[in-house]
Amino acid sequence: MTSSVETTLRGPEAYSLSRRVIDEMEAAGVWPTPLNFELWLHYLGDPEGALGREIQRLLAAREPFTEATADMLAAEYLPRGRLTEEIRDAGRVLDRELSSVADAISRAHKSQAAYGQTLDKAATSIESAGDGDALKTIVGGLSTATRRIQRENETLEKRLDASTKEVARLREHLEQVRRDAMTDALTNLANRKAFDEHLAAACDQAEAGGEQMVLAVLDVDHFKRFNDTWGHQTGDQVLRYVASVIARFSPPPRIAARYGGEEFAVIFPREDAAKVHSALESIRKEIGSRSLRRRSTNDELGAVTISAGFATHRAGDTGATLLERADAALYASKRAGRNRVTAAEALDRAA
Repeated sequence: MTSSVETTLRGPEAYSLSRRVIDEMEAAGVWPTPLNFELWLHYLGDPEGALGREIQRLLAAREPFTEATADMLAAEYLPRGRLTEEIRDAGRVLDRELSSVADAISRAHKSQAAYGQTLDKAATSIESAGDGDALKTIVGGLSTATRRIQRENETLEKRLDASTKEVARLREHLEQVRRDAMTDALTNLANRKAFDEHLAAACDQAEAGGEQMVLAVLDVDHFKRFNDTWGHQTGDQVLRYVASVIARFSPPPRIAARYGGEEFAVIFPREDAAKVHSALESIRKEIGSRSLRRRSTNDELGAVTISAGFATHRAGDTGATLLERADAALYASKRAGRNRVTAAEALDRAA
């Protein structure tokens, strides 16, 4: 939770903010679930923050605030709050394992030191030993000490092996947590946070190496009308279908993401405009080629179409400027009648 909201919730304004959250949610027709309440606390507590601006955009566009929307917003804008406890748990286990290993190593050091002292005493005793019985006693003591150190070394090896496996398990768990924080809950594509990071890295790589890179933005045509007609759950099914087609045509190193609402984006590293245009046309045609049916009633929904725009990275482009150019190409596709692909460079030439 942002520091400003957290401070407010621990002061006298907390109750008035909470009442305002309920009133605003009711006015917007948003159910007061715990997750929705948390999101709207952020929104009203910090309306100029990233989450606040996104919710304002959704409200202005009259987009439905479904559970899928809430999950997407939480995954993109509340990752720390959702993951903090898991990370803390992993940290506590890791601390415990490291302490256990440190104790085992400390005991091993003490045992080795004691064994060394035993050997020194045995050497001195052997020099002064006069008969066979005395030597037998010394050798017996050495044998006992050796067996003891061997047992302790075996115990240390087992402890280290168990700790190595536990640390590997923790590493895998934390990697899964990281992946979850970067994945859109509805479509299983990369979410907005992951997209922003990948886009910045791709732009840096293209700038440094002089390599080609293309960004495409895709949008489901008339999605609001579709949602109003068939309901939000069916709308979510359509988004999953569109995402599955985009993912199928976007194998690595391409990166497909849900950019927001019914809008998607694909990063094409080291690919030229002609190849990207062909891929986008394949996606567009595949999505529009099927007549969809509603799962619950088997009603025919008809075909869904998408519009797309793409822009090729130019020297000096940042992620924001490249996205702006791709968005302009997308809106050109919309203005030209939808269900088509437009290149930003074609707009530049026309201008």
